[in-house]
Amino acid sequence: MKSNLSWFLIVYSYISIFLLLLSFHSNADELLFKFKSPSFSGINSSSHYLTIENQEATRKQALKDEIEAYKDELERDADNTTLARFIRNLESRIYAQLSRQMVEQLFGEEKSTEGKLTLEGNTIEYKVENELITLTIIDETGGTTTITVPVGEFTF
Repeated sequence: MKSNLSWFLIVYSYISIFLLLLSFHSNADELLFKFKSPSFSGINSSSHYLTIENQEATRKQALKDEIEAYKDELERDADNTTLARFIRNLESRIYAQLSRQMVEQLFGEEKSTEGKLTLEGNTIEYKVENELITLTIIDETGGTTTITVPVGEFTF
Protein backbone atom coordinates (compact mmCIF):
# COMPACT_ATOMS: atom_id res chain seq x y z
CA MET A 1 0.00 0.00 0.00
CA LYS A 2 2.87 2.23 0.63
CA SER A 3 4.00 1.83 -2.95
CA ASN A 4 0.59 2.83 -4.23
CA LEU A 5 0.55 5.89 -2.11
CA SER A 6 4.02 6.93 -3.17
CA TRP A 7 3.17 6.37 -6.76
CA PHE A 8 0.03 8.47 -6.31
CA LEU A 9 2.01 11.29 -4.69
CA ILE A 10 4.56 11.27 -7.50
CA VAL A 11 1.88 11.45 -10.22
CA TYR A 12 -0.02 14.08 -8.26
CA SER A 13 3.09 16.23 -7.86
CA TYR A 14 3.95 15.95 -11.58
CA ILE A 15 0.44 16.99 -12.56
CA SER A 16 0.49 19.88 -10.11
CA ILE A 17 3.84 21.12 -11.45
CA PHE A 18 2.60 20.77 -15.01
CA LEU A 19 -0.58 22.71 -14.29
CA LEU A 20 1.38 25.35 -12.42
CA LEU A 21 3.74 25.83 -15.36
CA LEU A 22 0.83 25.84 -17.81
CA SER A 23 -1.02 28.54 -15.88
CA PHE A 24 1.87 30.99 -16.25
CA HIS A 25 1.74 30.88 -20.04
CA SER A 26 -1.99 31.00 -20.61
CA ASN A 27 -3.62 34.23 -21.74
CA ALA A 28 -7.32 34.80 -22.12
CA ASP A 29 -9.57 37.47 -23.50
CA GLU A 30 -13.25 38.18 -23.30
CA LEU A 31 -15.35 36.33 -25.86
CA LEU A 32 -17.68 38.67 -27.72
CA PHE A 33 -20.27 37.73 -30.31
CA LYS A 34 -21.28 40.26 -32.94
CA PHE A 35 -23.66 39.82 -35.84
CA LYS A 36 -22.05 40.49 -39.20
CA SER A 37 -25.30 41.47 -40.88
CA PRO A 38 -26.22 45.15 -40.45
CA SER A 39 -29.86 44.10 -40.22
CA PHE A 40 -29.13 42.44 -36.86
CA SER A 41 -26.30 44.53 -35.43
CA GLY A 42 -27.46 47.98 -36.52
CA ILE A 43 -23.91 48.96 -37.48
CA ASN A 44 -23.99 50.64 -40.93
CA SER A 45 -27.64 49.68 -41.23
CA SER A 46 -28.65 52.88 -43.04
CA SER A 47 -26.18 52.25 -45.86
CA HIS A 48 -27.27 48.61 -45.94
CA TYR A 49 -30.92 49.60 -46.33
CA LEU A 50 -30.00 52.19 -48.95
CA THR A 51 -28.12 49.57 -50.95
CA ILE A 52 -31.11 47.25 -50.83
CA GLU A 53 -33.43 50.08 -51.89
CA ASN A 54 -31.16 51.00 -54.80
CA GLN A 55 -31.06 47.41 -55.98
CA GLU A 56 -34.84 47.13 -55.87
CA ALA A 57 -35.29 50.45 -57.69
CA THR A 58 -32.80 49.41 -60.37
CA ARG A 59 -34.64 46.12 -60.91
CA LYS A 60 -38.01 47.85 -61.15
CA GLN A 61 -36.65 50.44 -63.62
CA ALA A 62 -35.05 47.70 -65.72
CA LEU A 63 -38.39 45.89 -65.91
CA LYS A 64 -40.20 49.10 -66.89
CA ASP A 65 -37.60 49.82 -69.56
CA GLU A 66 -37.87 46.30 -70.91
CA ILE A 67 -41.68 46.52 -71.10
CA GLU A 68 -41.48 49.93 -72.80
CA ALA A 69 -38.93 48.62 -75.32
CA TYR A 70 -41.19 45.65 -76.07
CA LYS A 71 -44.20 47.97 -76.60
CA ASP A 72 -42.12 50.16 -78.92
CA GLU A 73 -41.00 47.10 -80.86
CA LEU A 74 -44.60 45.92 -81.26
CA GLU A 75 -45.64 49.39 -82.43
CA ARG A 76 -42.79 49.53 -84.96
CA ASP A 77 -43.68 46.08 -86.21
CA ALA A 78 -47.34 47.11 -86.61
CA ASP A 79 -46.32 50.28 -88.51
CA ASN A 80 -43.98 48.32 -90.75
CA THR A 81 -46.44 45.76 -92.10
CA THR A 82 -47.14 45.63 -95.83
CA LEU A 83 -50.66 46.93 -95.29
CA ALA A 84 -49.48 49.89 -93.17
CA ARG A 85 -46.88 50.86 -95.78
CA PHE A 86 -49.49 50.58 -98.54
CA ILE A 87 -51.90 52.84 -96.63
CA ARG A 88 -49.18 55.45 -95.98
CA ASN A 89 -48.16 55.40 -99.65
CA LEU A 90 -51.80 55.72 -100.77
CA GLU A 91 -52.45 58.62 -98.37
CA SER A 92 -49.35 60.36 -99.61
CA ARG A 93 -50.44 60.04 -103.22
CA ILE A 94 -53.99 61.21 -102.45
CA TYR A 95 -52.67 64.28 -100.60
CA ALA A 96 -50.29 65.02 -103.47
CA GLN A 97 -53.18 64.76 -105.94
CA LEU A 98 -55.38 67.06 -103.84
CA SER A 99 -52.54 69.53 -103.54
CA ARG A 100 -51.93 69.44 -107.31
CA GLN A 101 -55.62 70.03 -108.02
CA MET A 102 -55.71 72.99 -105.63
CA VAL A 103 -52.62 74.50 -107.24
CA GLU A 104 -54.21 74.03 -110.70
CA GLN A 105 -57.33 75.86 -109.54
CA LEU A 106 -55.27 78.69 -108.08
CA PHE A 107 -52.59 79.09 -110.75
CA GLY A 108 -53.72 77.02 -113.75
CA GLU A 109 -55.25 78.12 -117.07
CA GLU A 110 -58.83 77.90 -115.74
CA LYS A 111 -58.40 79.76 -112.47
CA SER A 112 -61.05 79.65 -109.77
CA THR A 113 -61.64 82.77 -107.65
CA GLU A 114 -62.70 80.86 -104.56
CA GLY A 115 -63.06 77.34 -103.25
CA LYS A 116 -63.47 75.17 -100.18
CA LEU A 117 -62.04 71.78 -99.21
CA THR A 118 -62.85 69.74 -96.11
CA LEU A 119 -60.24 67.15 -95.16
CA GLU A 120 -60.31 65.06 -91.97
CA GLY A 121 -62.28 67.67 -90.02
CA ASN A 122 -60.15 70.59 -91.25
CA THR A 123 -61.57 73.15 -93.66
CA ILE A 124 -59.38 74.91 -96.21
CA GLU A 125 -60.90 77.92 -97.95
CA TYR A 126 -59.22 80.04 -100.60
CA LYS A 127 -60.08 83.32 -102.31
CA VAL A 128 -58.28 85.18 -105.08
CA GLU A 129 -58.70 88.98 -104.83
CA ASN A 130 -56.59 91.81 -106.31
CA GLU A 131 -53.43 89.81 -106.99
CA LEU A 132 -53.61 88.13 -103.53
CA ILE A 133 -54.51 84.57 -102.64
CA THR A 134 -55.88 84.18 -99.13
CA LEU A 135 -55.88 80.67 -97.64
CA THR A 136 -57.92 80.23 -94.46
CA ILE A 137 -57.43 76.95 -92.60
CA ILE A 138 -59.90 76.11 -89.85
CA ASP A 139 -58.96 73.09 -87.69
CA GLU A 140 -61.31 70.73 -85.83
CA THR A 141 -61.25 72.83 -82.65
CA GLY A 142 -62.13 76.05 -84.48
CA GLY A 143 -58.61 77.51 -84.54
CA THR A 144 -57.97 79.61 -87.62
CA THR A 145 -54.80 80.16 -89.63
CA THR A 146 -54.75 82.67 -92.48
CA ILE A 147 -52.06 82.76 -95.16
CA THR A 148 -51.88 85.52 -97.74
CA VAL A 149 -49.73 84.99 -100.86
CA PRO A 150 -49.14 87.75 -103.47
CA VAL A 151 -49.74 86.26 -106.93
CA GLY A 152 -47.76 88.74 -109.01
CA GLU A 153 -44.53 88.26 -107.04
CA PHE A 154 -44.99 84.54 -106.36
CA THR A 155 -42.62 82.67 -108.65
CA PHE A 156 -40.21 79.79 -108.38
